[in-house]
Amino acid sequence: MHSGERIVTAAEESAGTGPAAAGMTADGTAEAPAAAPGAGMVADAGGAAGPQSRTTDIVPGPGGVMTDEVGVVTGDLTLRTEYADGKVTLRVQYKDADEWYVVTGASVALADPAGLDAVHGVAVGLLNRPEG
Repeated sequence: MHSGERIVTAAEESAGTGPAAAGMTADGTAEAPAAAPGAGMVADAGGAAGPQSRTTDIVPGPGGVMTDEVGVVTGDLTLRTEYADGKVTLRVQYKDADEWYVVTGASVALADPAGLDAVHGVAVGLLNRPEG
């Protein structure tokens, strides 16, 4: 038996109450979802699922970073990875400037905001090339 597994009794299996049911009925069709008011929702929109961001100063390699608004940007930049409304978006700005530009092709769905740090880390690893 592997970690996390458990033995299902014959009574659980026949009643469809144990893990063997796995959301399925005896005829193989999906079980109707149980009503669970508020399931998966965060009470405060500014909470864990609200808008979040991470920023890091970077120096891209030769060729810079392609943006939707102004094309290629080069030199000392700041990278911001934003999470809002179930989507992560990468933006860059010239260091200490006011304008932010969306990195071309860098907006994608992210189901769990807990993944924001990992996405930001990968983006920094890909875009920060101070040695070329």
